Amino acid sequence: MKPTDRQPPRGLSIGDRVSLSGRVVRVEDAQGRVTLDLAEGDVGGIPDAPHEKAARFHALIAVAAELPPARTAVVHPCDALSLTGALDAAAKGMIVPILVGPRSKIEAAAHETSASLGGIEICDAPHSHAAAERAVALVREGRAEVLMKGKLHTDELMAPVVDAGTGLRTERRMSHIFALDVPQHPKLLFITDAAINIFPDLETKRDIVQNAIDLAQALGVALPKVALLSAVETVYPKIPSTIEAAALCKMLDRGQITGGLLDGPLGIDNAISREAAEAKGIRSEVAGDADILVAPDLEAGNMIAKQLVYLAAAEAAGIVLGARVPIILTSRADSVLARLASTAMARIYAARRRPPGWSRSDARPGRS
Repeated sequence: MKPTDRQPPRGLSIGDRVSLSGRVVRVEDAQGRVTLDLAEGDVGGIPDAPHEKAARFHALIAVAAELPPARTAVVHPCDALSLTGALDAAAKGMIVPILVGPRSKIEAAAHETSASLGGIEICDAPHSHAAAERAVALVREGRAEVLMKGKLHTDELMAPVVDAGTGLRTERRMSHIFALDVPQHPKLLFITDAAINIFPDLETKRDIVQNAIDLAQALGVALPKVALLSAVETVYPKIPSTIEAAALCKMLDRGQITGGLLDGPLGIDNAISREAAEAKGIRSEVAGDADILVAPDLEAGNMIAKQLVYLAAAEAAGIVLGARVPIILTSRADSVLARLASTAMARIYAARRRPPGWSRSDARPGRS
């Protein structure tokens, strides 16, 4: 069954279930297709339908597996979990891995899991710092189009990435975006920034918002709804995040942010619950239906994401955008599924959107 050309309702993304109704205008028995005229019908989501745990992540992985694999520099994959995540992504056709780190440790991790490294390139580096520097160099040389974090601290990986002379900077600030598949929630929920920018100023928040919009669009959300979170829903001078939320909304009006809908300040309750928004008399296209939650600072964003994981059984994946290439930035404790879903997001993003300032043949220093 295929509908005639018509935009889907806002808020749908990969893995969501939809209902279709319309007038049948053509039946193609040989192909098993029915064409509907949706001008006389409707297409809509099924927000309350239960779904298999992490079903949206599995859908992302399936989409990414249909794309040409991305050459991916895997930084210091020296434990069983990070190596398995990279090899599983390769087995699913999402990446062509380049394993960057101490060869002996990588081979020991492979031996521990009985994994074969046959045909996989290993770029020997003496330690994690050197591995991060070499992986960034591979990107600058045009040999890799995605970075993947292995067993090393985030600051070890990001230090050479943000280097003003030899790193991967663009005109946009880098930021981390969580994607969470929360049981009983009707769609993927994006939370930012929970890992990179500790106390972002207004200019940084503009880039945080734009990076999240770009990712959501790449994953199929036509017009992402962005909730700018604070503790209250009104502009209150003693709470800076409310002032910044109001300014970001005006930046959208002036074209400094594009591609989404913004509203704020909003409490998290009226950002994701229509009932809470209606109870407080909030009327907007974002309130109660947000795709993206923009936290006032890193601490708040990190707490929101981890609460959903540990108290609401959500599955979480995450990537960093704003560099010349997407960076798969997972926790060292993340599951293989989280690593695969993060890889899928990076692969889909790289295929559907060209990161700002990036060219595979561009070997010039990034902008500060």
